[in-house]
Amino acid sequence: MRDRSDEELMQAYAKGEMKAFDDLYGRHRGPLYRYILRQVGDPVTANDLYQGSWEKIIKARARYRANAPFRAWMYRIAHNHVADHFRRSRPTSELQADSLATDNPGPEQALIGEQTAARLQAAVLMLPGEQREALLLRLEAGLDLDAIAEVTGVKQETAKSRLRYAVRKLKFVLGGAEVEQES
Repeated sequence: MRDRSDEELMQAYAKGEMKAFDDLYGRHRGPLYRYILRQVGDPVTANDLYQGSWEKIIKARARYRANAPFRAWMYRIAHNHVADHFRRSRPTSELQADSLATDNPGPEQALIGEQTAARLQAAVLMLPGEQREALLLRLEAGLDLDAIAEVTGVKQETAKSRLRYAVRKLKFVLGGAEVEQES
C-alpha cells in the first residue's frame, strides 16, 4: 500500500479520520517546529507558536482545498501566526548576538561544530525578517519559490530576491565575502 499524499491525508482528516491527522503531524512536526524556532529564536515562544499553529490547522481543516499543496497551506498558517505574534510583541530593544547561541548543543557535536552552529544560528536570526523567513521556508520546509511566494504573499521574483540576499548575507557573515547593500 502506498503512502497517501499530504493532501489526501488532510482531506481524510477533514472527514474525521484521526489516523490521517496523526500521519500528517508525524511528517511535519519537526520541520514546522524548526521553522518557527528559527523565526523567533526562543524555545518557549516557539513551542507556544507551534502549538497555536497546529490548533489553527485543526480549526481550519474543513476549509482546506486539495488544489493547493498542503505544505504551502500549513506554512501559510504558521507564517500568519508568527507574524501576529511579532505584531503583538514589537521588540523594545535590539537583539544581541550573544543571546542567540544555544546553551544545550548535542553531546555528539565537537567544539568546532558547536561554534559553527552557533554562528549560523546567530547569522540567520540577524537577517531581516523577510529574508530569514524565505530562507527557512526553503531550508526547513523544502518549499520551492512558488510556494514561498504563496506563503509570504509576494511575487515569485520577490521571494527569489529575498532568498538570494539572505544567502549573500550569510556567506558574508560566515565567510567574510563582500556584500552589497540592498534597499
